[in-house]
Amino acid sequence: MMKKMSISTSKTSLVLFLCQIISALDVPLDSKLLEELSQPPTITQQSPKDYIVDPRENIVIQCEAKGKPPPSFSWTRNGTHFDIDKDAQVTMKPNSGTLVINIMNGGKAEAYEGVYQCTARNERGAAISNNIVVRPSRSPLWTKEKLEPNHVREGDSLVLHCRPPVGLPPPIIFWMDNAFQRLPQSERVSQGLNGDLYFSNVQPEDTREDYICYARFNHTQTIQQKQPISVKVFSTKPVTERQPVLLTPTGSTSTKVELRGNVLLLECIAAGLPTPVIRWIKEGGELPANRTFFENFKKTLKIIDVSEADSGNYKCIARNALGSVHHVISVTVKAAPYWITAPRNLVLSPGEDGTLICRANGNPKPSISWLANGVPIAIAPEDPSRKVDGDTIIFSHVQERSSAVYQCNASNEYGYLLANAFVNVLAEPPRILTPANKLYQVIADSPALLDCAYFGSPKPEIEWFKGVKGSILRGNEYVFHDNGTLEIPVAQKNNAGTYTCVARNKLGKIQNEVQLEIKDPTMIIKQPEYKVIQRYGQVSFECIIKHDSTLLPTVTWLKDNDELPDDERFLVGKDNLTIMNVTDKDDGTYTCIVNTTLDSVSASAVLTVVAAPPTPAIIYARPNPPFDLELTGQLERSIDLSWLPGDENNSPITSFVIEFEDALHEPGVWRYQTEVPGSQTTAQLKLSPYVNYSFRVIAVNRIGRSQPSEPSEQYLTKSASPDENPANVQGIGSEPDNLVITWEPLKGFQSNGPGLQYKVSWRQKDVDDEWTSVIVANVSKYIVSGTPTFVPYEVKVQALNDLGYAPEPSEVIGHSGEDLPMVAPGNVQVHVINSTLAKVHWDPVPLKSVRGHLQGYKVYYWKVQSLSRRSRRHVEKKILTFRGNKTFGMLPGLEPYSSYKLNVRVVNGKGEGPASPDKVFKTPEGVPSSPSFLKITNPTLDSLTLEWGSPTHPNGVLTSYTLKFQPINNTHELGPLVEIRIPANESSLILKNLNYSTRYKFYFNAQTSVGSGSQITEEAVTIMDEAGILHPAVGAGKVQPLYPRIRNVTTAAAETYANISWEYEGPDHANFYVEYGVAGSKEDWKKEIVNGSRSFFVLKGLTPGTAYKVRVGAEGLSGFRSSEDVFETGPAMASRQVDIATQGWFIGLMCAVALLILILLIVCFIRRNKGGKYPVKEKEDAHADPEIQPMKEDDGTFGEYSDAEDHKPLKKGSRTPSDRTVKKEDSDDSLVDYGEGVNGQFNEDGSFIGQYSGKKEKEPAEGNESSEAPSPVNAMNSFV
Repeated sequence: MMKKMSISTSKTSLVLFLCQIISALDVPLDSKLLEELSQPPTITQQSPKDYIVDPRENIVIQCEAKGKPPPSFSWTRNGTHFDIDKDAQVTMKPNSGTLVINIMNGGKAEAYEGVYQCTARNERGAAISNNIVVRPSRSPLWTKEKLEPNHVREGDSLVLHCRPPVGLPPPIIFWMDNAFQRLPQSERVSQGLNGDLYFSNVQPEDTREDYICYARFNHTQTIQQKQPISVKVFSTKPVTERQPVLLTPTGSTSTKVELRGNVLLLECIAAGLPTPVIRWIKEGGELPANRTFFENFKKTLKIIDVSEADSGNYKCIARNALGSVHHVISVTVKAAPYWITAPRNLVLSPGEDGTLICRANGNPKPSISWLANGVPIAIAPEDPSRKVDGDTIIFSHVQERSSAVYQCNASNEYGYLLANAFVNVLAEPPRILTPANKLYQVIADSPALLDCAYFGSPKPEIEWFKGVKGSILRGNEYVFHDNGTLEIPVAQKNNAGTYTCVARNKLGKIQNEVQLEIKDPTMIIKQPEYKVIQRYGQVSFECIIKHDSTLLPTVTWLKDNDELPDDERFLVGKDNLTIMNVTDKDDGTYTCIVNTTLDSVSASAVLTVVAAPPTPAIIYARPNPPFDLELTGQLERSIDLSWLPGDENNSPITSFVIEFEDALHEPGVWRYQTEVPGSQTTAQLKLSPYVNYSFRVIAVNRIGRSQPSEPSEQYLTKSASPDENPANVQGIGSEPDNLVITWEPLKGFQSNGPGLQYKVSWRQKDVDDEWTSVIVANVSKYIVSGTPTFVPYEVKVQALNDLGYAPEPSEVIGHSGEDLPMVAPGNVQVHVINSTLAKVHWDPVPLKSVRGHLQGYKVYYWKVQSLSRRSRRHVEKKILTFRGNKTFGMLPGLEPYSSYKLNVRVVNGKGEGPASPDKVFKTPEGVPSSPSFLKITNPTLDSLTLEWGSPTHPNGVLTSYTLKFQPINNTHELGPLVEIRIPANESSLILKNLNYSTRYKFYFNAQTSVGSGSQITEEAVTIMDEAGILHPAVGAGKVQPLYPRIRNVTTAAAETYANISWEYEGPDHANFYVEYGVAGSKEDWKKEIVNGSRSFFVLKGLTPGTAYKVRVGAEGLSGFRSSEDVFETGPAMASRQVDIATQGWFIGLMCAVALLILILLIVCFIRRNKGGKYPVKEKEDAHADPEIQPMKEDDGTFGEYSDAEDHKPLKKGSRTPSDRTVKKEDSDDSLVDYGEGVNGQFNEDGSFIGQYSGKKEKEPAEGNESSEAPSPVNAMNSFV
């Protein structure tokens, strides 16, 4: 039917289509889309053109294809229809075109030699495979021949002919002796490309009786042996030297033809004494760089991937001291056809135009012919939309009936190419395949790529918008890709938000939204630094990082770009690496790598280890290697090894480690055999069959291991059947209709003999089925197709080789592939527990509908709208996952007074099942947050204007506002508290009849029907009368708070203390405090109260040589603080070891200090009695909430404050800080069943143990606290 044709494998699968030059479409890789679209057949897998099979095994001729509807298959053999139903030995796999010819049950492989071709056909066309030439491999025996001994004079040349039997494929030739040792080769003795053994000149050591040529047939895993050849060299004196003569090739010139892309091998072997040296040149040119190699001691020139440019004359020159000889090989490079432009699949919409182009080259130039659905196009049914123009088919105004599969055949005398390409005519409205609301996260200043995968016929137009109703995106700020992707080359924070993609063609329009988040980059703000350390010292590298708060970084340390040594001396901290007891091997480059899910940064530093102080004269070292290894007592499964130990170098040898090499399976790889005590110099070693052993010994002492000894002689054990079966056998399906059986293959030395294979057996569990078995090559996986979905199977794998089977293997239980669950959970019910917590129940789905391993249930829930504002917002779905067959779960972090929806889905190993119908529920009201602001403006003699903003989170319907205020006198004593109730619709109030030049403190909060929310406080002053002095801090229109001014903070540091001084401007009676901490530390500030109104203070108990940060504040005046200052204490001084307790000056000083303390105590006692006492409430209310009263920590009774001179640090929790902020305390309550990642507990029935609460703020107004809890982690996607 075709000239020299067998149709090549189509490398393009069904789902990949060419975007052709004229109006062609791409069909994306989307399983749901592909299930809906009609597709002509595409060959996806087929056997090679030249298919050589093992005559001992079943013949499997592959032909797999895809299409919609699924294609049917037929075969031809030797050009005629092959009716497989008439041959009982031939079957076709279900849903496949693959043929299986049963040879193992009596069939003859030779009877099925021939040329096979597969056709895959459906209603839209027919695709055809290669012509697959099936031939059984052959490994014939050597013909019997009588070989005479070769008597050669010393110095003469010699050729030992191999002449192996002709096999299929040709055998691999090598020369060995009777002991199965390869014969050594050199410039003088080498094997030619034809397998013959060439001696440029013979020497007396070449005399031997066992020159044996072996032919290895890899396909059948057999080795044939020629009868041994005898060579006897006799000497004559003197030996005559001779100039070079070529043994091969003969004559002065020869020719060679090679095909493009193949490996060109040219050979020259010369005789002569001394041994000639070979050199290669190309006449009129250079040997190609990077593709030229010399083999067989430069006797063979190898050029890989040859092209027409490599044609020419190649000269080999053989030279020795007496002269030279040369040979010229004229090389011509021809070329089988190769593609310039292969035809590609074409998808068009009705009425569109397109082309199929088929261009190939070769030497000679190939001819091009076309077929349609496997029939030459000249006799195929006519199509008015089709026109053939040489290597191009032009389509105009195609219709659906124009769909077909076309084949292009390019042939010349050296071969052919054939490709299938279909034309598929489709009419489809636009579809967007990117999931809705997909979230993209990128690092700032990096490119952002937002996908909009689409399909439609005709090809849709794509537009992008920022936001749901934004304008179309244009300009240089964006890049629009042909596949619909929107690229923002340099994403900034303002690029975050919602993006809308719109696809439209003449059949319709569709849109999709995606979300973009921009994250801060990860940075190393303190990098590791270069270090020089003495041996046995300690060194530390720092790596302090800064990262986006929503990203979780991981820090990894490397040494010389490899993992850190597994050594307990290496201590990895949160932001440092410490190496204890440093040794010379620790010298190198250490790298800190910080990774997040979005970016990665690194920094490196070099560690140099220098010598420690001089060591003692005695040198302890590793032992010298053992020597004189000897093998004795050779048996099939054991052998005796003896050796002599080397010098122990001042440290006794504790043990000997014996290693072995298997030159047959793993040459050059040494493995552990055993270890014996240091007093022992012999060992009996256990052996495995079919291993070519050699051994070496390593001595060990306290210092370390010696170098390995020289290897022992080799010992080849006999073959045997395998002793063991593969380990870790598993059966896990990768698709709903298959079972993938995997195992760990045996190592080379475990095979026990040649021809290692595996017998794979399986049967369905709990069904009365026979075992199904197949024998496979030395692989690690076998796929069983056509299985039911998720059913248990019994699986076993047995090893075998040419000598027999391993013991019967044990069985394991596996499962065929899972599929997505079929049923959604039913009877979904929601019970709202409080304004932030709800409990959801559902009925479990039937286990049969899960179709896989039940992993749990996922609850999707989202806020629809706030009931107080009646405004919708972007839907942010949250997911909670509950492991196992649970039927309830808790939903934390809900917002009060809101409407929510939820649904439930079952999850197995394949994915999620369908969602249950959306369930709507509402949360009740909660208490509101504090008003968003409180401003006090327009001060007059007797009035102030208050303005406020409604709470950011009303958490219900506001019913009113409460304003409380009271005056504060110059001694910070509080006056009577006035309370005013204000309607919820008001946003300002004018307070009248106030006292002039008076400071007032205001407390303001909002209420819902549930209760009062947190309050906001502010202070303001009415202006003075005309007789007074107007304070410059009071400006027109707004009251300025009367804050003090602290400036010029200075420090004078010593070793363990520092003098702090400052300048103060502001009202009298300011009470100062000093806060300090270690610079760069995240620990809380330490606070010291300054006694009286002094402007200096001494910080004691500091650590020498440490940098500190310090600031000064004033209590009672809104918590004002100075700017920070940094100082460093002096280094620690060496102690003089003097007992100062015996020094006279010290005794006198102590007496003076004691007297001074006594005087101060008397003064303080007098001042305390003079100042009197007053209730703690009046003192507390000066800068705290009006109705919170402090209590003593020890007995809980109300305390009293002393005079203003007696300033003590406030106990934690005893009063509100002066800056009106409230410290948040963590709740000790916990949760469970909120999905993975939330700690807590529930009873077995799902009821909540304890109370769920987030972090709360302590409120000053009547102890009312918000019951609203902040939201926990938005989504918890792992399992409970």
